[in-house]
Amino acid sequence: MSSMALCNRHPAFLKLRFVCYVGLVFTVHASAQQSPNTPPTSSVQSSSSPTDEVQRLISRGQLIEAEARLDTLAGQQPEPAGVERMRGMIHYQRNEFAAANSAFEKAIEQDPKDLQATQMRGVTLYRMGQPAAAIPLLERANSPIASDNADGTYVLAVCYLDVHRYDDARRIFAQQYKLPTDSAAAYLFMGRMLLRRNYPVESEQMTRKALELEPRLPLAHLLLGQLALSRSQAAEAVAEFEAERKINPMDGEVYERLGDSYLRALRYEDAQQALNCALLLEPNSTGPYILLGQVLLKRDDALTALNYLLRAEHMDSNNHLTHLLLGQAYRALGRKEDATREYKSAESIQNSVENPK
Repeated sequence: MSSMALCNRHPAFLKLRFVCYVGLVFTVHASAQQSPNTPPTSSVQSSSSPTDEVQRLISRGQLIEAEARLDTLAGQQPEPAGVERMRGMIHYQRNEFAAANSAFEKAIEQDPKDLQATQMRGVTLYRMGQPAAAIPLLERANSPIASDNADGTYVLAVCYLDVHRYDDARRIFAQQYKLPTDSAAAYLFMGRMLLRRNYPVESEQMTRKALELEPRLPLAHLLLGQLALSRSQAAEAVAEFEAERKINPMDGEVYERLGDSYLRALRYEDAQQALNCALLLEPNSTGPYILLGQVLLKRDDALTALNYLLRAEHMDSNNHLTHLLLGQAYRALGRKEDATREYKSAESIQNSVENPK
């Protein structure tokens, strides 16, 4: 995926992608925590406890078998420790969050010191859209096991963002990334995370605070330029990206974003020059090739545009914008059959994204 595509992606999609990432990370990490050094050999399995065997089934994705074993263990008196936590993990992996929450809650009632169940209930509540309810649980589990599971700390910080406890979020992120809490870098990090969580106003406030503390901080003007582009303020974006270029002249993304801004401001010659610089610095990104194709089409140079767009298509054949622009280039060159083929490809890709099976 090109950086241009990331820039134009809707923030809500970024939030969804983060939620999916959280689900995967916690599924893998919780399994690893249960039996971190257990090799899958028959000799070890024969001497392991029933709950260890269930955990191995969960780790291998054999959820039906694991659930059947847990039902058997749940009938014992007293119920073995960890049964409800593992039941919660099964429901969590199936995205059955209400059932997972109930199982983790029961696990905590049975053993208030079960910090993994405590953390997982907090994460589950977060996945259910209840960050305020998740925070006390994540805070309780965070300090004792933070060194073992940094992902729980990260989710806690995101929950702080969602309930607008920005100072607490900045403190957590700064600790995790080993930054001084009140540093310019910590404020810029907050600006980045707030944009990812779709809080653009607060993102800009944090980023400008970072520049107040350190006027030549790399990447700060880049973020402000992204925010300006998201508001379709091309002239303001150009000013921010030009400021970033002075501070950070070897970053190809800066030239790509600058070229995009020039294109939107109808400054096609400047756009072409900036994007040529981007190509030299990031030759494996499709973004500059696609943008150059757009610029050259605007400059009535369909043949050169076609060459750049074919290069982009070779690098990533599943980008609908590339096929759409290829269709325009072929049409300008009078190649109607090729143009029709590319338009159909663009429509097919777009439909598959909007209506996944």
